[in-house]
Amino acid sequence: MVSSEESGGGFSLVEHPIPPRALGAPLHRHHREDEYSFVLEGRVGAILEGQVSYAGPGDLILKPRGEWHTFWNAGDEPARILEIISPAGFEGYFREMVKLPEDATPADRSAIAKRYHLEVDTASIPTLVREHGLQFGTRPSTPTNLR
Repeated sequence: MVSSEESGGGFSLVEHPIPPRALGAPLHRHHREDEYSFVLEGRVGAILEGQVSYAGPGDLILKPRGEWHTFWNAGDEPARILEIISPAGFEGYFREMVKLPEDATPADRSAIAKRYHLEVDTASIPTLVREHGLQFGTRPSTPTNLR
C-alpha cells in the first residue's frame, strides 16, 4: 500500500489477508526491520518472545527486529492485518516470493530470505500446525496491493 519509494525509505505498509486457520509464516526473525501488525478483522495468533498471544480488530502486535516470531489466523473466518515495516525495503521480499514458480526449491526461498537478512525456522512448521490447528501452504501469506 505504501512502498519504500513513496515513504522515502522510512516505512512500508502492506495488507496481509490470512485465510481461516492458516499459518502466516514459520518462526522467523528480521535483522533490519521492526514490524507493527494492526488487526483489521479476524482473530490473529502470534508468538513473540516465546509467548503465545491473540489479537482482534483494533489491536496492534509489535514484532521487534531480532526477535523470533510468527503469526496465524486463529479463527474460522478470514483475517486481515495492516503491517507497517520500518525501515522500508522488506516489501521486496514479498514481491520476490510471490513470483517464485510452484516448483521453487528450498534453496530458492533461502536465497531470497538471505537477501533480506531474514532467518526462517522451517522446522517450526509441523509443531505450529499441530499445536494451533493450522494449515500451511507452499506459498507465503500473499500481501495485497504489491506494486
